[in-house]
Amino acid sequence: MNKDTRFLIIGLGLMGGSYAYALSKRGYHVSGIDIKQDSIDYALANGLIELGSVDPQADFIAEADVVFFGLYPNAMIDWIKAYGTSFKPGCLISDVSGVKCNVVDVVQELLKDQSVEFIASHPMAGKEVSGVVYANDTMFQQANFIITPTAANSDAAISFLSEFAKELNFANISVLSAQKHDEMIGYVSQLTHVIAISLMNANDNPDLVNYTGDSFRDLTRIARINEHLWTELFFLNKDNLIREIDDFEASLQALKQALRNEDSEALKQMMVTSTKRRALFDKK
Repeated sequence: MNKDTRFLIIGLGLMGGSYAYALSKRGYHVSGIDIKQDSIDYALANGLIELGSVDPQADFIAEADVVFFGLYPNAMIDWIKAYGTSFKPGCLISDVSGVKCNVVDVVQELLKDQSVEFIASHPMAGKEVSGVVYANDTMFQQANFIITPTAANSDAAISFLSEFAKELNFANISVLSAQKHDEMIGYVSQLTHVIAISLMNANDNPDLVNYTGDSFRDLTRIARINEHLWTELFFLNKDNLIREIDDFEASLQALKQALRNEDSEALKQMMVTSTKRRALFDKK
């Protein structure tokens, strides 16, 4: 990366907009494509991008050295099917998708005859809001960044994404296969959203908001969810997610049985185990 590197963000939502914000803040050349003129206008007016358009065939696309897709996985695939020949030779392309299997292989196949390289990545950051108006770079601090190369990817591409993540102040950078990524995401991200959704659907008492403490708020923070995006992610990773739900149900049943049997030792041991495992996260 250098200050002459030209970045293009396709999809100026929260994540794409935050990439644009962070890169422009650091003096890089950034342009943007989005289907909403309001998003383009906001990004231009607030200095997130130098050039922007709702035209998916805008002239400046061919000038980009690096392209990040801030689109939903299926929307990214559709965009590449329609306009994938627009990129200049040598262009490096990545994404922000929360699922990699059934996405990376499709995109790389679509681009195989182009002189470009697609290497997937996943910024483990976000908020319970959407849209470029909420763009910022503070959410990258202390966040994890995952690179998921395939055999088709170069060491140079992996190094570039690592440098990119460091530039945006991600706290930890990992390299995983698409399969390992999706297995891990099924547990640490998707299952946690399933639990939060289930908690909020388990009780319809409208007065709960007057009685809850921080524990309930913390557990259900991510229940404020984009139903279109997360339904897509759940289906793309459904085998891993169903397995994680099964394992969670087994753990919940074990706790329930300890309560039923008034088995204080079993209950305490579960709490000791959970405390030890959670302590590992506090060391980060």
